[in-house]
Amino acid sequence: MLDHWFMTGREHGDLQFVRATSAEVAQVVAVLDHAAAWLMASGIRQWPDRFDTDWITPAVERGETWLVRAGGRAAGTVTLDWSDPLWSDCAGRAGYVHRMAVKRWAAGTGRAIVAWAVDQARVHDAVALRLDCVAANPGLRAYYEAIGFHHRGDVEVRGAPGQRSDGGMRTLVSRYELPL
Repeated sequence: MLDHWFMTGREHGDLQFVRATSAEVAQVVAVLDHAAAWLMASGIRQWPDRFDTDWITPAVERGETWLVRAGGRAAGTVTLDWSDPLWSDCAGRAGYVHRMAVKRWAAGTGRAIVAWAVDQARVHDAVALRLDCVAANPGLRAYYEAIGFHHRGDVEVRGAPGQRSDGGMRTLVSRYELPL
């Protein structure tokens, strides 16, 4: 289903996936903050009110964060990496999607981002694409299930929603996996 959708294109024109640089951290944060504000206005507590650049910069510096451009404008962002301690109980090489966000004018781009992540995971010989979201977000959970992800249990993480840390508040997240 994802591959077909991705290959047929998207309404807003062609997408470009560009590895974010340190000079583009502010653009990545702007996309995340835009999405976080929309979620909050919709009554969904998925992420913090604003993202701290300290949360984003390490993944950018490791080359794991991407800006998604449509018509030369930042339409979305995603971080794709190859390990996540939240999944230490699951075997097999996998790609891990984090902080996927889309600006409202580019609604629908999320499926293309997931399709791109699937392609990247396959190139890296992964057996699955994995992600998580706040367990109390039924709309996002239904979205992931509708595009083929399977629920793999709920776990508690520390830190504010959207952040992982060794301390702070606790958040229940739902893990999802897409076998490749």
